[in-house]
Amino acid sequence: MTTVDVVIPVYNEEHILAQSIATLRGFLEENLAQEWKIIVADNASTDKTCEIAQALSQEHRDIVTMHLNEKGRGRALRKAWLESAADIVSYMDVDLSTELAAFPKLIQAIEEGYDIAIGSRLLHGSSVKRSFKRELTSRSYNFVIKAMFFTKFSDAQCGFKALSSKAAQELVPLIQDQAWFFDTELLILAEKKGYRIREIPVAWIEDPDTRVAIAKTVFADLKGLLRLRFHPGS
Repeated sequence: MTTVDVVIPVYNEEHILAQSIATLRGFLEENLAQEWKIIVADNASTDKTCEIAQALSQEHRDIVTMHLNEKGRGRALRKAWLESAADIVSYMDVDLSTELAAFPKLIQAIEEGYDIAIGSRLLHGSSVKRSFKRELTSRSYNFVIKAMFFTKFSDAQCGFKALSSKAAQELVPLIQDQAWFFDTELLILAEKKGYRIREIPVAWIEDPDTRVAIAKTVFADLKGLLRLRFHPGS
């Protein structure tokens, strides 16, 4: 049977972690035929996130806790994916902003032969509720990616992705970024190297308590794009 690791990167999420994991476990039990495991990757939280995650892993055999001493979503995914023994690795944001109904479609796409499957908020058929500022930022960012790299994927930063183990093991060591740009760098490298990417329309609702610092993240992402465009090997 195909095995799937679902990674949840977290930083100071004590207020929602238990409920989100309970919701996710319930969904996976009812809707995912493959053998699955949830990995909570704690990025140096300073609240009780790590303790809550450890308590959950003691209560449920299908939950594993991983602790990192440094922050960074990319850093968490790098460690979890490269150490995984599963056939398929994936991740989603802890706030579950992306409707879980699309998750089995990601896994199915990998089983059908795609190397990477991603949720897209910008495809026809997607349903998105977010502020005008977030919408404009997202569309502008993805337009810049297409203009600079002539890529085909529509949404680089949606926190809802799955990869075959082979693709993860080959691509992740090539990624330099350890934070939010990790996703974009992964997809640009994958497309340029000929990996097959499947996009899935998703329903997505903005989390009003998001920890993403938009201006800082955009600046870091633009620096990452310039690095990839003009100094790809550095």
